[in-house]
Amino acid sequence: MTITAAALLLFFILDPLGNIPVFLSLLKELPPARQRKVLVRELLIALGVLMLFLWGGQYALELMHLKQESVSIAGGIVLFLIGLRMIFPTAEGVMGDVPGGEPFIVPLAIPMIAGPSGMAAVMLLGSQEPDRMGDWMLALTLAWLATAVILFCATWLKKLLGMRALTALERLMGMVIVAISVQMLLDGISSYLHAGT
Repeated sequence: MTITAAALLLFFILDPLGNIPVFLSLLKELPPARQRKVLVRELLIALGVLMLFLWGGQYALELMHLKQESVSIAGGIVLFLIGLRMIFPTAEGVMGDVPGGEPFIVPLAIPMIAGPSGMAAVMLLGSQEPDRMGDWMLALTLAWLATAVILFCATWLKKLLGMRALTALERLMGMVIVAISVQMLLDGISSYLHAGT
């Protein structure tokens, strides 16, 4: 996988466009200056968590005696479910019910930005090709920067595109994520079957 492909995959998984409505509703009571501070804090926490999973994922797998194939299959299943929720949203949104007040770590940093599928994806990248950690860090940073830019422009994007266009984009991303998740699932099953023979 190239750096660009990894960055695009992580960008789709981080789903900044799908997070705009939740972000706007969570922070609507705060003044704009405070909104920016909260967003910077949550983005940095999310990046730290994802980097931790990227670097520590392989050791966590070894500690729990899990094979890479099981992470690939589990990541594919989680990604598939998130993709389905993006295509067929519920009243609570993609990540379920969110608590009121100023968010701290939950739900903006985790699970909206650094969700289970993002953690599984970076862990999978790091464990499959540990000699390319520099590439994966760059891909993650690029995806995170694009996510940060989009979330900082959330209010402007909502005015420019409107909620219908944002919803359509989120559903399109959901379709892409479902396709990626099926491929992850098939790759995991194929690797498991080949390892067993």
